[in-house]
Amino acid sequence: MAFFDKPISDVVRDVRSGDVSARSLCARALESVEGRGRELNAFISVCGDSALKRADEIDALSTNAKKDMPLCGIPIAIKDNICTEGVKTTCASRILENFVPPYSATVVEALTRAGAVVVGKTNLDEFAMGSSNETSHFGPVRNPHDPKKIPGGSSGGSAAAVGAGIVPAALGTDTGGSIRQPSSHCGTVGLKPTYGRVSRYGAVAYASSLDQIGPIASNVRDIGLLLSLISVPDKHDSTCAGRQFIDSEDLYNGDVSGLRIGMPKEYFGEGLSDETRSAITPAAEELKRRGASVVDVSLSNVKYAVATYYIIAAAEASSNLSRFSGVGYGFRADGAGFKTVDDMYRKTRAQGFGAEVKRRVMLGTYVLSSGYYDAYYMKAARVRTLITNDFERAFESCDAILAPVAPSPAYDLGDSINDPLAVYLSDIYTVSANLAGIPAMSVPCKIQKGSLPVGAQLMAPKWREDILLRVGSAVCR
Repeated sequence: MAFFDKPISDVVRDVRSGDVSARSLCARALESVEGRGRELNAFISVCGDSALKRADEIDALSTNAKKDMPLCGIPIAIKDNICTEGVKTTCASRILENFVPPYSATVVEALTRAGAVVVGKTNLDEFAMGSSNETSHFGPVRNPHDPKKIPGGSSGGSAAAVGAGIVPAALGTDTGGSIRQPSSHCGTVGLKPTYGRVSRYGAVAYASSLDQIGPIASNVRDIGLLLSLISVPDKHDSTCAGRQFIDSEDLYNGDVSGLRIGMPKEYFGEGLSDETRSAITPAAEELKRRGASVVDVSLSNVKYAVATYYIIAAAEASSNLSRFSGVGYGFRADGAGFKTVDDMYRKTRAQGFGAEVKRRVMLGTYVLSSGYYDAYYMKAARVRTLITNDFERAFESCDAILAPVAPSPAYDLGDSINDPLAVYLSDIYTVSANLAGIPAMSVPCKIQKGSLPVGAQLMAPKWREDILLRVGSAVCR
């Protein structure tokens, strides 16, 4: 896929000039979706005919019309918990396996206006609940660098599609690390924006105070372009702040002189693998070589982040997933044996949800129940504030934070599927950014040939994605 070995802006230039057609790009992407994509199980739905039709429409536009499209003819993939009009949106769950939304998410509309061509919907952990992409009703996704390994989750299909060169960019969602962690394992760049930067309208909710839609791409430059396009104001989402990101070429020159990079001691202690530690240390040295200073910072309350996250996320999931009852839409259990409406609810949800979704819904219902709300949910909410305050204090002495994304490189498929606690602990370095609402990005570290990818996590104050892109560009040069 030679066209995808260069920044999106260069490919767009080729389409506008007529050197490359949007149809040829789309056809090549669809060929890869059916080939490499099936090998990796990265896609749930393929938009073959509609994608080619859209590509033909772009090719037929005037030169002036194409100039107004920053993604003119670019094939993209969309995580299958983000609504696309007329295309199945399953959330990788039996309960929604045949659901076709009548509208598109705001981010999908924004990319389509910019000239993108949606070629397919990517596989994920069911309802975005998981860290290995093994809880999908449609089977696990495989890592493009080693098919015996996990791709990470829950946006594993999107990260695998980009990491395999099937598409140059994809959208994912990040509730506790679900863009950054698979990006780390698949060798891509993945950004979780500031909470409120990007509209969540059309994203099927998991935990509404934590969810964010963000881009995955093969390079930092494309991440900035995509963020500028999807961060549009949106009256449909009351949590959307309407602060559109303004992209600038100055962010990608590798100059980080004067920036202070914080390294939290709590992220580099016990549990971090030698492979990950040895990959991140050179990233810090590269930033120092380019003029940044590296300082020690402390985030004393992040040791409570995993417990806090799973209480809050499960509680919100319990509420959000109550709508999937078999009444309005989606799967309904065979009604022959129903005695009451409650019986229909129970059987539909028992058959429609997978084990991990049931586990989190039950946990969330428990922590919200009478007698336990104050002991668990309210206490978690207070600790969330303490974690947020930790980051605010840390950013008084640094401009960005450098940390691991995951404790280790990708592990074997099946290793932890029966050990939920091990899966939850794999989010130990990522959930804090979601709890604090700050932007965070995974960028590939330089590794030895033949080694599995390792990502470095960059975090910055709210609304400062520009710092992440500047630092990330320096790390990846």
